Amino acid sequence: MEEAGQIREEISVQTPFSCPNRVRRKCSLSGTAGLTGQEGQVARGSRDDSSPQEPCYPLRNMISKSRWKLLAMLALVLVVMVWYSISREDRYIELFYFPIPEKKEPCFQGEAERKASKLFGNYSRDQPIFLQLKDYFWVKTPSAYELPYGTKGSEDLLLRVLAITSYSIPESIQSLKCRRCVVVGNGHRLRNSSLGDAINKYDVVIRLNNAPVAGYEGDVGSKTTMRLFYPESAHFNPKVENNPDTLLVLVAFKAMDFHWIETILSDKKRVRKGFWKQPPLIWDVNPRQVRILNPFFMEIAADKLLSLPMQQPRKIKQKPTTGLLAITLALHLCDLVHIAGFGYPDAHNRKQTIHYYEQITLKSMAGSGHNVSQEALAIKRMLEIGAVKNLTFF
Repeated sequence: MEEAGQIREEISVQTPFSCPNRVRRKCSLSGTAGLTGQEGQVARGSRDDSSPQEPCYPLRNMISKSRWKLLAMLALVLVVMVWYSISREDRYIELFYFPIPEKKEPCFQGEAERKASKLFGNYSRDQPIFLQLKDYFWVKTPSAYELPYGTKGSEDLLLRVLAITSYSIPESIQSLKCRRCVVVGNGHRLRNSSLGDAINKYDVVIRLNNAPVAGYEGDVGSKTTMRLFYPESAHFNPKVENNPDTLLVLVAFKAMDFHWIETILSDKKRVRKGFWKQPPLIWDVNPRQVRILNPFFMEIAADKLLSLPMQQPRKIKQKPTTGLLAITLALHLCDLVHIAGFGYPDAHNRKQTIHYYEQITLKSMAGSGHNVSQEALAIKRMLEIGAVKNLTFF
């Protein structure tokens, strides 16, 4: 009898996590169902002594409710973060991107020149776009800088090149009261953009280097009014990627570039040294399609947009990209300037390709002499003041 009393006392003791008496009694009875007499008492005693007691249901309910509240708060925080991110993205898109309008955007004569003056200061359209023979043969216009910012020291080579090329702007462009231009970059953002038809509708379509058109017409269009290039970036088969009337505009970075174009157009002995990559040795073009870009545009792009010194040590030689140069040219030639396919991946995104047509990454830009971060800031300034508008994300 004393032992049975002790067992009942132990059963009646409640731990902090035990259930109320009536709940525990119900659990004990159900656990000893079918046992009678001393067996039942022993069974009840052994169950209460050796088995953990049932947890308290009200406390478990409280913990469960707390968990749900915590999850609900986390979900709310996530919703707010997503909303904030989207709202920021909307503002970003509004500033640096605009959708293709169904109708042509109004074009106002001199608009690009007026807005670009905020960037270039004493901005003038008096400068010729392409170099002319008369300016060097008859007048001997002196140049303060060497290539790529001037022609100092390269005059003799340049004279021979200008004697076999042209400098005129096609009458179809010259006669326009308001010139609508688009500069098509080579960026990855053009892939699957479906901008081809919209690009073809511009009066002037400016392309860069050896960027292909064939096979990508749906995204980049098929019209090419001008193509800026230098010897190492010249396409080996220019007739495939350009139109019959495309102006092929040479951007000379060094005197050897003039030597290369002269040997190509005059069918002289080809030069093979002095290039970081072998340029075409056979280049099937009509000399009357070739133009020599005025180094003035390289100068103001470097000075006004990138704050680069004109006199640099030979081992440094920082310079604008062909893309930034093309935008500078467009702001000088056109009344309305749009861009597409500009912008590089983030520096940490090393696997993202930088071009729409080949699988090279930002690593390829190392040692190129281009500061892509500084150029991105320059283009953003243009977008902010409305000098240019963007057809793709930047």
